[in-house]
Amino acid sequence: MNILLINHYAGSTALGMEYRPFYLAREWVRAGHDVTILAATWSHLRMRQPSVTRDLTEEMVDGIRYVWLTTPQYAGNGIRRGLNIATFMAKLVRYSRRLQRAYRPDLVIASSTYPTDNWPARRLAARAGARLVYEVHDVWPLSLIELGGMSPRHPFCLVMQWGEDYAYRNADKVVSMLPCTREHMEAHGMAPAKWSYVPNGVDPDEWSQASSDIPREHADALARLKADGRFIVGYAGSHGIANGLRSFVEAAAELDERHVTHVLVGQGPEKDDLERLAAALAIPNVMFLPPVPKTSVPALLSAFDVGFVGWRRQPIARLGVSHNKTFDYMMASRPLLYAVDAGNDFAQESGAGITIEPESTAAIVTGVGRFLDMSPEDRETMGRRGRDYVLANHTYPVLARRFLEAVAK
Repeated sequence: MNILLINHYAGSTALGMEYRPFYLAREWVRAGHDVTILAATWSHLRMRQPSVTRDLTEEMVDGIRYVWLTTPQYAGNGIRRGLNIATFMAKLVRYSRRLQRAYRPDLVIASSTYPTDNWPARRLAARAGARLVYEVHDVWPLSLIELGGMSPRHPFCLVMQWGEDYAYRNADKVVSMLPCTREHMEAHGMAPAKWSYVPNGVDPDEWSQASSDIPREHADALARLKADGRFIVGYAGSHGIANGLRSFVEAAAELDERHVTHVLVGQGPEKDDLERLAAALAIPNVMFLPPVPKTSVPALLSAFDVGFVGWRRQPIARLGVSHNKTFDYMMASRPLLYAVDAGNDFAQESGAGITIEPESTAAIVTGVGRFLDMSPEDRETMGRRGRDYVLANHTYPVLARRFLEAVAK
C-alpha cells in the first residue's frame, strides 16, 4: 500500500520532535508499505530543521520518503506562525496534482496539529481515489480556547472550528491519540463508526540499543545521592507551566527528614522560576540537572526510585492525556507517582503507580510516603507491571499495526 502522511511538524530521530510520524512510518515500511511523509521545512518543535532550498525536495530516512515544502520561520504563536501554516496549506493545494501523480497514495493521512489541512488532503485523496484519515493530536480550537484563553469568536478559532467540523464530516476514518474524544467529535459532525483510538508510545529498539551511560554531571550527582541513602523521586522532561512542577518542588521540603530527594532533569520556560523557588524556600533536597541525550534516558530513569508525572488541573484533560514521559518511566520499570486528573489514568490502568491530586503539595508528600512504606520488592513488582503494560499496548510495532487495522474497517 502507498501511504501519504501529511504532518506539518514531522521530525525524526535526527531532527527531533515530532517523533510519532517517523516511528509509525518506519513500522509501515518494515511491513512492506511505501510511505511518504509530507512536512514543512520549519517547525518550532524540532531541534534542527532540514536543509533545503526548494519545494518538494525528497530525502530518504530509514526507508521513509520525506518530501519538504519550504515555509517561513517563526517564533511563538503570533502572526508569523499563522503565515507558516497558511503557506504550508497553500502549497498542499498548489502541488496536490503533482503529489498524486508522483506517489499514487492508497491512503492519505492528515496528521498536523491543526485541522484545516484536511481540506487540501481531501482534494488530494479524491484525485488519487484514496481513503482519507484524520489523525487528531490536539483538539483544535478547543485547546486554544481552554488552554490559550482565546475567544471562540477570534477569527483564527473560527477558521479552525470550520476545519475541525469539515474534517469530522469528510474523513473516512478519524484516529484519535486521546481516548475520551468520541463524544466531542460526534457533536461536531463525526459519524460514530469513524472513530478509533491509537495513543502515543515508545520505540522498543531505542530501549534495547540505548546507551548505558549518562553525562558525567548526572552520574556523579545521582551516585552521591545513592551513597547517602537518598530515595530519589525523579522527573525528566519539559519544565513548563502545564507540568505542575511547583508543588513537586515545594513538597520536597517536607520529605527531607525521610531521606527523599526530588531530582528534576530537563529544560523549559519554568525552570528558572522553579530554581528561584527552591532557593527562596531554602529547600535542601531538590536537585536540578540539564537534559540528557535521548539515548541516555533509559539509564537516567533507572537511577530513579519513582518517576513523577504532573499535569495541571485543566478542563480539557477530560478528553484524556497521552504523555510520552509516562511510557518512558514504565519502560524503565519505575513506579509512577501520577499527579494527573484526566479522562484516563495510566497508573491505575496498568497497576504501575499511585494516582494523586494534581498541583497538591500535601498529596505529593502523602504519595511519596506510601512508596516509602512499601517494600522494595513491592515497588519492583509495580514497575514491572508498567513495563509489561507498555510492551503489550504502547510500542510502535503494536500501534502501527493497530492504526492500519482501524482505518481498514
